[in-house]
Amino acid sequence: MEKAYLFTSERLGFRDWIPGDLDAFAAINADEEVMRHFPKRLNKNETDQFIQRLQAQYQQNGYTYFATEILSSGTFIGFIGLAYQDYASDFTPAVDIGWRLKKSAWGKGYATEGAKRCLDFAFGQLGLRKVIATCTADNAKSENVMKKIGMTKAGEFNHPKLMDYPAFQRCLCYVVENNGHKSV
Repeated sequence: MEKAYLFTSERLGFRDWIPGDLDAFAAINADEEVMRHFPKRLNKNETDQFIQRLQAQYQQNGYTYFATEILSSGTFIGFIGLAYQDYASDFTPAVDIGWRLKKSAWGKGYATEGAKRCLDFAFGQLGLRKVIATCTADNAKSENVMKKIGMTKAGEFNHPKLMDYPAFQRCLCYVVENNGHKSV
């Protein structure tokens, strides 16, 4: 199946999900270090269900947590993108930006580069007025990316979807508004 990019950044391609992504994404979701800021790792079946939800979001909204590849090699590295969130909080409903990359892609600036490009897509193509991002209170690496892409801290909250997981419940929320925002 042809992998057509919806848009690209300098080094990354962003696309909808394809069946061939399952094994590589399942490996990312099974990695203990990648998933350490989440309540649990995902098995292959849970990953498949997650991909189906992401595909449905793309069909419904025109955006999702996009499958992300390195342009020079075509290597799948995880996701960077946007998702509609409507759980109960002071910050929602809203579109959030998020990322999950395999360990070998860490420390290369891919999350920052990809998130900046996704903000351009959110504000330029989708016409969104604001985008939020959340992470667990101790996820300093994700919080650092939020700062690098021009987001400011909006507050802290107890994530309603994590009430059964007290160690992950306390989260940070960052926000950026479309005030002529241009990130690249």
